Amino acid sequence: MSWDTALPVLVLLSSLVPGLVIFFLREEQSRVRTALNLAGAVVKIGLVGIMLWGVYHERHYETRLPLLPGLDLILRADALAMLLTTLSAGLWLVTTIFAVGYLEGSPHRSRFFGFFSLCVTATMGIALAHNLLTFFVFYELLTLTTYPLVIHRGTPQALRAGRTYLVYTLAGSAVLLLGIVWLHRVAGPFSFTQGGALSHLGPQSHGTLLVIFALLIAGVGVKAALVPLHGWLPVAMVAPAPVSALLHAVAVVKAGAFGVVRVVYEVFGIRFAADLGVTTPLALLAALTIVYGSLRAVVQDDLKRRLAYSTVSQVSYIALGVATPGSISSIGGIVHLVHQGIMKITLFFCAGNLAETLGIHRVSEMNGVGRRMPWTMVAFTVAALGMIGVPPMAGFISKWYLGVGAVEAGQGWIIAVLAASSALNAAYFLPILHTAWFKHPTGEWKEEHPRGRFEADWRLLLPSLVTAALVIATGLFASTVMSPLTWAKLIAAREYQP
Repeated sequence: MSWDTALPVLVLLSSLVPGLVIFFLREEQSRVRTALNLAGAVVKIGLVGIMLWGVYHERHYETRLPLLPGLDLILRADALAMLLTTLSAGLWLVTTIFAVGYLEGSPHRSRFFGFFSLCVTATMGIALAHNLLTFFVFYELLTLTTYPLVIHRGTPQALRAGRTYLVYTLAGSAVLLLGIVWLHRVAGPFSFTQGGALSHLGPQSHGTLLVIFALLIAGVGVKAALVPLHGWLPVAMVAPAPVSALLHAVAVVKAGAFGVVRVVYEVFGIRFAADLGVTTPLALLAALTIVYGSLRAVVQDDLKRRLAYSTVSQVSYIALGVATPGSISSIGGIVHLVHQGIMKITLFFCAGNLAETLGIHRVSEMNGVGRRMPWTMVAFTVAALGMIGVPPMAGFISKWYLGVGAVEAGQGWIIAVLAASSALNAAYFLPILHTAWFKHPTGEWKEEHPRGRFEADWRLLLPSLVTAALVIATGLFASTVMSPLTWAKLIAAREYQP
């Protein structure tokens, strides 16, 4: 096996092996567990960095494992895959640091970090999957590895949330599998293909393909939290903050949105999907989700639930971008895979920091907290302004390309959706900032855990500041060679090439 063939597998093994070893560690072996997690994360970043540079220079990395006659498990690093693998590798490192601080002294840490590493492995497999079979295998593995994280605390509320999570995700997987099997019967074996793999099929297949498209989008739409398939996401907020950050920014929700992109671009192809008439309904569904999620977020007092409904809204920018005709809107949707991830993980880090340090879980409890934890709230403020779309934050870049793309495509109604969304973003984020920075504290702060020399445990504070800096940097340096925006332009250009 050559280096180019082995590299995709090594990327998966860099989190799989530490995860399996961690399961066998005793609870008191915290230093060994932390060392394994951090070593795996650093190795993964190095391997992904090598692969990123190679893909940029048109080098091919592919692993093919025969499964059945005509059916192979295929891992391949292409430009689209590298967006999610790079995001996951980078955020796994900072989330590991955050989780070590957050869970210090908690029970069942070996179980938690074992499944945590397996979850990242599954996400990497989804990103690198080069056909629907491989995608489905890792998509299911993601469900099985995130369920123990959702129910980690073992409370009745956590167990109920876990059951809800399984009902939604397993039902979605069944629908997805039906669509994959049916499509295999119609089109035979195929890999993900730039411009779409199905455009060669004749008009006699179009009615069947409409149904298959609906099945595939419904299957991935559960994890992407498209309305009305989103009900599991707010319920799952009973999970620890590192899990919430993982679900929203790196793993489950992002896997669903990534699946939407793969189906539209590389299974059907954007032109063929438009000819079938499926892109407009998808865009309308995404728009409905954007507005609905924002409206629900406005009325939530629980901070994590407000952020959860914000995710329901924000992730659908990705589907809206890929379903809108034209490469410019596609750029906005694709780059939001990364931008939403770094903004949302910052917000959940800050929410976890507030909960773990001061026991704050509700917006109504945040009076004057910016004076007690200024750096945490600076990070929260940066990410919140990014979500609203204030320049030069990452979110502004996404919304700008979505808006310009809508004008280019003559889709004025999308401009109205984006404007309404930004107004609603402001309606549920600005009151938090006003409460935290301008209201007076109602009493003495109750310290949940000792803070040491900093306003909070440095392992909780540092990841928040790092990802907040990324929110600014990806906006300020959007035009640089290896920026997410440049990468999104490369992907869109290839998908729309003649």
